Amino acid sequence: MPSLPRPCAAALTASAVLLSSVLAGCSGDPADGGLAAQTLDWQDCPAPSEAEGGGTAPSPLPDGDAWQCATMKAPLDWSDPTGDTIDIALIRARTSGPQSERIGSLVFNFGGPGGSGVSTLPAFGEDYAALRTRYDLVSFDPRGVGRSAGVKCENDQQLDRYFQQDATPDDAAERAAFLRNTRQFNAACEKNSQRVLSHVRTTDAARDMDLLRQVLGDDKLHYFGISYGTELGGVYAHLFPKNVGRAVFDGVVDPTQDPEQSSLGQAAGFQLALDNYAEDCTSKAEECPVGDSPQDVKNRIAALLKDLDKKPIPGVPPRELTQTAATNGIAQSLYSKDFWEYLTEGLQDAYDGDGRILMLLSDAMNGRSTDGDYSNIIPANVAINCADDKPRYTADYVQGKLPEFRSASPLFGDFLAWGMMNCTDWAVAGAADHPDVHAPGAAPILVVGNTGDPATPYEGARRMADELGKNVGVELTYNGQGHGAYDSKNKCVQSAVNDYLLRGKVPAAGTVCS
Repeated sequence: MPSLPRPCAAALTASAVLLSSVLAGCSGDPADGGLAAQTLDWQDCPAPSEAEGGGTAPSPLPDGDAWQCATMKAPLDWSDPTGDTIDIALIRARTSGPQSERIGSLVFNFGGPGGSGVSTLPAFGEDYAALRTRYDLVSFDPRGVGRSAGVKCENDQQLDRYFQQDATPDDAAERAAFLRNTRQFNAACEKNSQRVLSHVRTTDAARDMDLLRQVLGDDKLHYFGISYGTELGGVYAHLFPKNVGRAVFDGVVDPTQDPEQSSLGQAAGFQLALDNYAEDCTSKAEECPVGDSPQDVKNRIAALLKDLDKKPIPGVPPRELTQTAATNGIAQSLYSKDFWEYLTEGLQDAYDGDGRILMLLSDAMNGRSTDGDYSNIIPANVAINCADDKPRYTADYVQGKLPEFRSASPLFGDFLAWGMMNCTDWAVAGAADHPDVHAPGAAPILVVGNTGDPATPYEGARRMADELGKNVGVELTYNGQGHGAYDSKNKCVQSAVNDYLLRGKVPAAGTVCS
């Protein structure tokens, strides 16, 4: 099972864009294969593909403007930029403000890795209405994701079985089955996606973003990265420090950690979020329906998972709610305080023998729609992580680490420890122990850390700011719950972010919002 998914320049005039395109086309710059000269054909957006999550075409924006989609050509292999190309799927909402006040494009990456920006940006578009007053809002499916040469592994029926497996093996037989299922999944990825597997590293996506910057006509990349998007943004800043415009990192990945340290940090982070949920539920005036005290809540959840390990209960027919699916569903509900009510309802039902809500939460984490179709978020997540991460762990090594993981989280420890096995039999070697985000000379990057973040624990924000370098990383702390801070609707956080992106006002380092 994968780990739990883990700028001020005036807009160029039309004549300047044209001149830039002509010069780029004449030079045939080998660094990008001449692709910076391409013109994007923006059209009304179609419905998202199955790989992007399916559904209907995005509804018009509140002012009636339509979302627009296009495709950008990028080199398959950035070491051979004049060779084969792949398509990068794009989406944008044109600025709602006057062109005279337009700064440029604001490019979003919402994380994963593996999340489709083309399907995600419209879902959150209204949350960024203030930013749209001076920016075109732009996002994309990173390479390997959705319609951008999306990684394919197993089919929907095989994925159903894969996610039903016992991902926390207790004995030799269960461990053998877990390893066999992991190898089969990885072999399917190699068989069905061999062409792209060695070209989906974060460094490749960062180079795609610099190409996108040029194709959009911006001399700086203005950027909003969330979760894994902060890692992508940090790598971009390292590779192209002089091209960084106004950038915000929210829900920040710790760039100093290897996969083991990251998984251990997630175990502690999700345990903290569970502790906060249990405290919140039992501190209210009305009775908490899933426990009498915070410890009772956690004890009852642990007992439920132990029972499900022995005997699953009905979930979404014909599938049953297993221990693994329940753990996954609980984790999904801890990403946002807004989901806590669903966790309470799901636990109540599960105690009564009905696992449907917890299974639906698990399905959401795995990218499964109600009609049984899977997006490619999990294949892309595994492929990008395995291409990035150099360490490969053995089953014996993980077994020896279980006590440490259980100490970090009695509930999530085993689940996240065994998740380190994803890349053990991967077809492509990993690039490094951890990403390099050192970016001397870059413009200030606002790094927003959330003290209650389960997926990217708070400590990572300080380390990201430090690694970016002096006068580059500017840390802001939000004392809150959930993954990320801007979408919490906290006025202090939103004001600080908006002031920077819209007016270039950098908050004082160490600012705290509550």
